[in-house]
Amino acid sequence: MSEFTHFDTEGQAHMVDVAAKATTHRRATATGSITMLPATFARVTSGTHRKGDVLGIARIAAIMASKRTADLIPLCHPIGLTHVEVCFELDAPHSTIHCTVTTETLGQTGVEIEALGAVQVGLLTIYDMCKAVDRGMVINHVRLLEKTGGKSGAWRAS
Repeated sequence: MSEFTHFDTEGQAHMVDVAAKATTHRRATATGSITMLPATFARVTSGTHRKGDVLGIARIAAIMASKRTADLIPLCHPIGLTHVEVCFELDAPHSTIHCTVTTETLGQTGVEIEALGAVQVGLLTIYDMCKAVDRGMVINHVRLLEKTGGKSGAWRAS
């Protein structure tokens, strides 16, 4: 494993210099889940939640978060995203909603943090919209599934 890249030789934090890196097509996919009470799940999936289309709003929040990642993560580069896809999978037997986000760019640095941040904000939006009826929801299993592009090439979770 290589060294941490966000520290200089004196141990001071810095933004990594990507000027010499090649511009490549970079893609990352991340996922996570939120588990809730069956009654909460039913309200969200049936569209009867009084706040409206929970998943539609969560999708927009995730996209917005992907575009604002550099504002939230101090040493993250601002990235011109070329594509963001947010998908929700409903797992009724477990009262769980899985969120998967794929981010893409043509650039000099990857988009993993954008995908991971988008998943978390999408799930937090679901929590926020449903907390009045279910404060015990659990967000978990947020992780990178795969990334492609750049010097390090492709990586896939096992």
